[in-house]
Amino acid sequence: MAVTRTMVVWCPDWPIVAGGHPLDEPVAVFHANRVVACSPAARANGVAQGLRRRSAQARCPALVVVERDRDAEARRFEAVAAALDAITPRIEITRPGACAFPTRGPSRYFGGDASLADRVLVLVAGVLADTGTVRVGVADGPFAAGLAARRAPDGGAHLVVAGESPGFLAPFAVGVLDRPELTDVLMRLGLGTLGDFAALDAADVIGRFGAAGRAAHRLASGLDEVPPATTEPPADLEVAVELDPPIERVDQAAFVAKTAADDLDRRLGERGAVCTRVLIGAETEHGERRERLWRHEGSLTAVAVAQRVRWQLDGWLNGAPATRPSGGLSRLYLRPDEIGPATGRQLGFWGEQTAGVERAAKAVARVQGLLGPRAVTMAERAGGRQPHDQLALVPVDGAALADQVHALDAPPSPPWPGQLPSPSPIVVHHQPLPAQVLDHRRHPVEVSGRGLVSAAPCWLAIGAEPAGWLEISGWAGPWPLDERWWDVAHARRRARFQVVTNDGRARLLGLERQRWWVDAAYE
Repeated sequence: MAVTRTMVVWCPDWPIVAGGHPLDEPVAVFHANRVVACSPAARANGVAQGLRRRSAQARCPALVVVERDRDAEARRFEAVAAALDAITPRIEITRPGACAFPTRGPSRYFGGDASLADRVLVLVAGVLADTGTVRVGVADGPFAAGLAARRAPDGGAHLVVAGESPGFLAPFAVGVLDRPELTDVLMRLGLGTLGDFAALDAADVIGRFGAAGRAAHRLASGLDEVPPATTEPPADLEVAVELDPPIERVDQAAFVAKTAADDLDRRLGERGAVCTRVLIGAETEHGERRERLWRHEGSLTAVAVAQRVRWQLDGWLNGAPATRPSGGLSRLYLRPDEIGPATGRQLGFWGEQTAGVERAAKAVARVQGLLGPRAVTMAERAGGRQPHDQLALVPVDGAALADQVHALDAPPSPPWPGQLPSPSPIVVHHQPLPAQVLDHRRHPVEVSGRGLVSAAPCWLAIGAEPAGWLEISGWAGPWPLDERWWDVAHARRRARFQVVTNDGRARLLGLERQRWWVDAAYE
């Protein structure tokens, strides 16, 4: 059966590189309070993908914590994809940091896969300079080529001989399929490698696991996930929008793109089809044309298409001056490049609010199109000893809104040593309020280095110029906090108290460097 000979170009640790952080420093990028990428220096200290922030910092106290910025990753990867346009116009981006293209034509032109790989390495290295590395893999099919790229050394290539991809894939663990529910079952059945899984009869796999199992079995066998399409998608599926006046801002173009993505999704739905690869194109007022292919593992929903259009437009309009259009965008179009039959969707057994999440995702995309990707945020568990550290506001990812909601509903991580006892305060002040705390003799209350209180707190005044004094009727503490003692610039020592005053309110106070503050209130 025919398989597309493919080259995958992979830039390891791309979230670190896109953020401008040196790879020789311990840096980790976090999303939903878990490590999604880390530098080689951080990995040398035991940091790995999937770790919670607390565990990562425990393994590497000097770790630099960075929140993920998908827009910056996509914008800066456009320079890499643009450099590869000198090889072939069929550059297909799977995610920022990795792209692929069929090698049949380019390999013949440049004298074989090895010469083509050397040419690609030189082009990408010229774009990255000393900020990152690149690896290249060539094999039958994008899945095998991607694993070959991971086997390649930094700045090198790994080539799998044509026809030998099944043997190359056989030793890999089934976990590389990135289908947790399926691979968990396979492991419990004793099928630990791709070779074991590929040895099963395809009909038996389909009967047990359905369409998802069939796609995974094809990958394990060294084939494309779906059979190559023999016909081009119908021309009437293309969606084009004329922009008058021309647009030069990403947020304006993204709003138009969301409408086009919804129209494309509607047309595909009417035909009972889904799009797995979409071509995003734009024309400028000066007649320039830009096109880029984007693929998604599975099917591209309207929200996912709009997200990738925003990434691509950001890369074009805010990219390097050499690749930036000379004028505003006058036309935007979306063209399905690869479609397949819609196999349906399995809804949650217990009746999750799938429709509600979809409506929320569309509303989020609309607001982000009007005001920018950071205009809509939601709370995310972050972990910490202080109340304002335990939750953080992060931009909403419309394509993964359900996952973000479920992550917030998940039980919190184990308590941090030194964390305040329950209950947590309701109102956390963005900026702590200055305060004064006196004992019964009207002397300032102090806390020694051993955590001993000079006297019981009796009086509280809030504000730089307090209007009056509140009598403290009850108090608890102190709870000492001694963080990052090894880092002079960021070391912190603080004593915390919970107090109840005669106005019936409870507050969280902090004493740091002989100054009192009101951090939060219990309503």
